[in-house]
Amino acid sequence: AGRKRRYTPCDGEATRQIGTLIDDAKGDPVTASSDPIIASAREIFETALADMRPAVEGASPEALNWRPAAAKTNSIAVLAVHVMNSTRWWLSAATGAALPARDRESEFVATAADAGALLSIVDDLARDCEALLDNAGQVDWRAKHRTSTRGRPDASDEVTAAFALIHAFGHLHEHIGQMM
Repeated sequence: AGRKRRYTPCDGEATRQIGTLIDDAKGDPVTASSDPIIASAREIFETALADMRPAVEGASPEALNWRPAAAKTNSIAVLAVHVMNSTRWWLSAATGAALPARDRESEFVATAADAGALLSIVDDLARDCEALLDNAGQVDWRAKHRTSTRGRPDASDEVTAAFALIHAFGHLHEHIGQMM
């Protein structure tokens, strides 16, 4: 808080977009841990995980695998598996990491033997997400990254890093709300 930051040009360019973000208090390049967007993303992610846990902890297998009667509804197990895989995927796109292999269709038939088994899956994927944020380095939020074909026919297969980050957390919170 209150630390002054400045951009220094690289390769003779005098633009902020190409420069390196420098922390004037130390004179060092800004790292992922000091990037306020990445730091905020990490905090939002940790809060979301804490919000998700009560929907899973102590729930019986029947409760975790129950689907409401309405059409196209999902169980808590499906929502947890899907949203954690999706969050990892979108955070990979946001940070410019390689997109992980993903079988989206199988996420929607996931079942949980018990709460512990489901939390183990959630925790493993959470560690992957945290590592993506921790190792992000300096992110150009305007950079475009390829994605897979998305659900809407008019959706581009390229999105900005900023879009991917915002979408990751909007989607995460949407499904956590459905679990509650």
